Amino acid sequence: MSGLAPVGGAGGLGRGTSLAVLSSIAFGTSGVLAKPVMAAGAAPAQVTSARIALAAVVLLVGTAVLRPRALRFAAGGSGPRGWALPLGYGLFAVVGAPLLFFVSASRIPVGIAMLLQFTAPVLVALWVRLVRRAVLPTAAWWGTAIAVVGLAVVGEVWRAPRLDTVGVVAALASAVCLAAYYLLGERAAGRADPFGVTAVGMLFGAVVLAVLSPPWLIPVGVPTELGPSWLLLAVMALFSTVVAYLAGILSLRHLPSAVASVIGLLEVVVSAALAWWLLGEELTAVQVAGAVVLLTGAAVVRVASAPGNSPRTPGRAEAPGERGRSSDSASPGVG
Repeated sequence: MSGLAPVGGAGGLGRGTSLAVLSSIAFGTSGVLAKPVMAAGAAPAQVTSARIALAAVVLLVGTAVLRPRALRFAAGGSGPRGWALPLGYGLFAVVGAPLLFFVSASRIPVGIAMLLQFTAPVLVALWVRLVRRAVLPTAAWWGTAIAVVGLAVVGEVWRAPRLDTVGVVAALASAVCLAAYYLLGERAAGRADPFGVTAVGMLFGAVVLAVLSPPWLIPVGVPTELGPSWLLLAVMALFSTVVAYLAGILSLRHLPSAVASVIGLLEVVVSAALAWWLLGEELTAVQVAGAVVLLTGAAVVRVASAPGNSPRTPGRAEAPGERGRSSDSASPGVG
């Protein structure tokens, strides 16, 4: 099957795109909500730890009540091998990507850190091409490159001073973790219940982060320019985390990782727009132009993923009815 072949045809592609956009919007709100809390005295690691801990509680309780079977991971068989998939998802997607980004952003300009972290779509595309040996349409490569150029303009990377080596390495490591988020999420969406994988991965991430920065030490009653800190943390946990991760992993039931990762770049546009609107941060005409370029690149990749535009993996013929079976068995009971 092609690296850009959607599951479920045009209808599935539309659902996947909508979910991926929702996930990007939800992730994009986290920065504008976290900044006032950090300005009120909370450390970045504390905000991340509190956000993930609250999200883990909500996901575990909700999944245990509404979808208890989703929390059962059987080793071997047709599903993931035991707990490796949700724990890997928690390590890379929940802990690695945001934590390493914070390390990077504390040592190099945020625009550069974002550019390096969001080279993840290139890493995903290379993985799909070199490891899975799937042939990606030429338009998909061009669209990814255009989107990354737009990201560089939004981040105004030319303003960066001399870069710190540790910051650059941390940003690139964050890019690897972000690529793993899409690749592991794609595997989880196809072989397990996405709700169970997300809930267990979030719990694992919450435990790791609690060791590094106990979430109960964060100041929760401090007023900020957008409201009380506890309210911002609650919105971050519910919308910027629970909705963001669930929408992201569910989108991968219908979209291949190479497409979803490029759509994920919309997070940067959403974050910049909200910071301008709610926090009064400057958004220049050049950055707006960069956002347009980024969106254009994402649109090119989206069109390249349409049914009929995606060549199959060399040497592999798709069995009759295979696509239909993939759609039906992607996740037990997920509508």
